[in-house]
Amino acid sequence: MSEQIFILFLLWGLRVTDTTTGTWKQCTDLLPLDLLSFVLERDTSKLVPGVSVKQALGVRGVHFLSPDASMSFPSSQILVNCDLFPKEFSIVLTFKVNRITPKRNEYIFSLLEPKNAAEEMEESLQKDKTKNLSGEELGMKKKHIRKHEEPGRVILGLKLSQSGLHFFFKGQEEAVKRWVFRGTPLADNQWHTLVFVIDHHHMRLTVDCKSPLEIIPSRPFPSDLNIQGSRVHIGSRGRWKGLFSGLLRQLVLVPNSDATHQMCPSSDPQLAALSVPPLLLDLPVRKQQDDRRLTSSESAQPVSVGLESSCSELLQGQLWFNPLKKGLYVCNGSAWITVLEDHKRLDYVLEHQVLTTSSETHDVEVFQIPGVGLMAAMAHRSSASGSAVYLWIHSGFQLYQNISTYGALAWRHFRMGKKVFLVVSNSGAGTDRQPNKGSEMDFSVIYKWSNRRKRFVQFQTLQTYCARDWEAFSISQHTYLAVANHRQGDNNHTINSVIYRWNRSTKSFEVHQMLLTSGAYDWEFFTVGPYHFLVVANAFDGVTTSVDSVIYIWIDGRFQVFQTIKTFCATDWEMFQIGSRVFLVVANGHRLSGNRPSQYTINSTIYELDMSGQLFVRFQDIVTHSGLGVLQPRGGIFSGCC
Repeated sequence: MSEQIFILFLLWGLRVTDTTTGTWKQCTDLLPLDLLSFVLERDTSKLVPGVSVKQALGVRGVHFLSPDASMSFPSSQILVNCDLFPKEFSIVLTFKVNRITPKRNEYIFSLLEPKNAAEEMEESLQKDKTKNLSGEELGMKKKHIRKHEEPGRVILGLKLSQSGLHFFFKGQEEAVKRWVFRGTPLADNQWHTLVFVIDHHHMRLTVDCKSPLEIIPSRPFPSDLNIQGSRVHIGSRGRWKGLFSGLLRQLVLVPNSDATHQMCPSSDPQLAALSVPPLLLDLPVRKQQDDRRLTSSESAQPVSVGLESSCSELLQGQLWFNPLKKGLYVCNGSAWITVLEDHKRLDYVLEHQVLTTSSETHDVEVFQIPGVGLMAAMAHRSSASGSAVYLWIHSGFQLYQNISTYGALAWRHFRMGKKVFLVVSNSGAGTDRQPNKGSEMDFSVIYKWSNRRKRFVQFQTLQTYCARDWEAFSISQHTYLAVANHRQGDNNHTINSVIYRWNRSTKSFEVHQMLLTSGAYDWEFFTVGPYHFLVVANAFDGVTTSVDSVIYIWIDGRFQVFQTIKTFCATDWEMFQIGSRVFLVVANGHRLSGNRPSQYTINSTIYELDMSGQLFVRFQDIVTHSGLGVLQPRGGIFSGCC
């Protein structure tokens, strides 16, 4: 019964509908929206204007210096293809506030209607503050602004005051409604994580995963809150007055979902994370609660580097790195205490054998053939020499068979019953011998192991387009092959990749389904309970590497979209499990957009399947350098690079 209920909920979550109020489109089927990352990661080469990064109690947050335009953006950039704000949602935020001045409101974020004349004059006033205008001239301008200011500009937002946390929104007849959580000590110079949940009849606030506070308003949150032309402002309402004075670490909007179950329970409830900007990660070790509290300047103590360094009471806590000894030391006030010292190199992977190949090798596929032994198929770039299959004999691999390939990029082995097959991804690259020279298509080949000849023999040829990967899998006793078509010609990257199905009658693979991909690089098939998933690594759409990779789910004999995830030249997906928890990790290659220089040092990301929310959520970011693949040995995750 429970499985049937879960299936109903899953199918409900997969539907794609346009719920409308009148002619307005409601926001549906949206993923969690990291508002803070959205503004901070526009240009990762520098910090956006109007903010600084500060560290307090060993934790980083954003400090707002001004209501700069860089900290705002049109709501249509994240709430895509909808005119109305979600009628049910969660807001997850982590912040630290020292104190709030009496009668002062500080805005964590706000959603405002399009600019009117008053706001344009306010912006002019902000610019004039930097000029040499007299106090009298500025005062006249302020009076002029108040005279022309129009009410009702606020659509919704969150703000702090001495009385508590205020959620405000535009209600009926343009009146601004306020729901206030009182008696919660938030301005106590500590970090706090809040989960704010709105559904049709309730409003709940959970602070640091403690028992939630609940308000049952007399009227529900409106389902027809129009957001056309509106702008999101982070840390302000677009003006100096009300600028947030604390540190903000996390701000995530979760449409159509209660995020409490994703956040709590937590081993560190004051810093529970759903999505924290990478700029605010890479933290030093936090001090325990009973340690002396450090100011942001004290906690940001630099590490001295050199062959010698002095230690005194004034330098207590100072770190020193000795590059000769490769040692890290901390000053206890009188002497250096060893934290880490390099004594002897440990080799966890030892070189066993060196294989000389005929050309550059793009991929290695290792597999077992019963009665024959362990084999390794290597995808060689050169078409003149083809690709090699090796057999393990005694204590190493030895060349066993050479197979004609044309710009081979990958091998994949699979079984059907007792029969063993190999399929190669041919790209037709760089050869005078390629059979389709001058054509945009290639031909990849399936080989079958012949027990009589003890060799692989050609079995079937399939048309591909610069195929990067093959994935073989079985569903309901049927065998399928998925090819990742990377591009057609030199410029067309948005093309169909193909799912083939084995036809027992014709004894061949036939086209079963086509899925539109953008520079597809890899397929990964996996199963969770009774559900079958297939995820594609999309790398490039012809303009940018910032594209959506797609997770598909098998429903009624075909793959349907389950979730899209923003990736950056994604080259590999791997699924793994820890106990009953299911994870997906993506290797991101680099960021490229337009004429901007490429960024090769970026995050690759691990996602975890949230059963209650029916989606994969960000679990951990790992800094990688031009990641091309993910290795999945026992005990760790490793990203390979070029």
